[in-house]
Amino acid sequence: MSTSLAGKVAVVTGAGGGLGRAEALELARHGAKVVVNDFAPDDAPNPAQAVADEIAAAGGQATAHRGDISRFDVGRDLVALAVDTYGSLDILVNNAGLLRDRMLFSMTEAEWDIILAVHAKGTFNTSHHATKYWRDKSKAQGGPVYARVVNTASEACLAGSPGQANYAAAKYAVIALTMSTANGCHRYGVRANAIAPRALTKLTSHVFTAKEGLADGELDPLAPEHVSPLVAYLAGPAADHISGQVFIAHGGFVAILERPTVQAKFDAKGDAFDTDELAELLGAHFADRKLNEGFSADDLLRLRRER
Repeated sequence: MSTSLAGKVAVVTGAGGGLGRAEALELARHGAKVVVNDFAPDDAPNPAQAVADEIAAAGGQATAHRGDISRFDVGRDLVALAVDTYGSLDILVNNAGLLRDRMLFSMTEAEWDIILAVHAKGTFNTSHHATKYWRDKSKAQGGPVYARVVNTASEACLAGSPGQANYAAAKYAVIALTMSTANGCHRYGVRANAIAPRALTKLTSHVFTAKEGLADGELDPLAPEHVSPLVAYLAGPAADHISGQVFIAHGGFVAILERPTVQAKFDAKGDAFDTDELAELLGAHFADRKLNEGFSADDLLRLRRER
């Protein structure tokens, strides 16, 4: 099936640089008309405009949007801008984000709130208005419509990154929202997936470092261009049968994650457990296990491309 996005209209949030920019450029390269969103103070240049200009210079169509995605009305305005400018909305890529890394015991309320507001609520804001648009369009047409959602999660939530309690919590919320979107809106044609990318951007420059000694034309393993083709694929017709999935993408590999599985199950001897019985069963189960071993999937951080 085709991977062309000709005739499709996409919204990409946080697309003024880094991963969002690479995603917007890739969608445009495949033929999509793109609404490029980013946030900047009113007295500062809008980084989204530079990306929209870059797309136009390459022969594509793009419109820049300045707005704080943590605001509910900005999500509404983005959907309206896409529909009013290009006649439709077909693809939503939720990428906008920021970091306020700190150990939990040192984290301020404001540092918690802003991360949840941008990542979790921001993803909800656009998703709410987009899925409402698609539901109404589907009912008007009498059948499913073309609708794609690609949300940005992170391995931080799967591994429980110790200095990112706010970010990890927000990104787990994004995964849960993605699953709910996929399950609740598929009847209208919506396909929703999440990616957990590793990419060296302005946001992650304090976490990752560029690889030295690259040959001419060789991509850094952390280049956003390793991730953007997956986003374009998931946004395309060829991915119509893919929904409710979480992908890791980095440096030439893509991994598909499985849902959590049951580690062990214990049944009470009587109608209900008491603490002594729990101490006997669970104590024996965890006796030889390392502390914190289990649900935290920090082994995912060691995934690398096999050469």
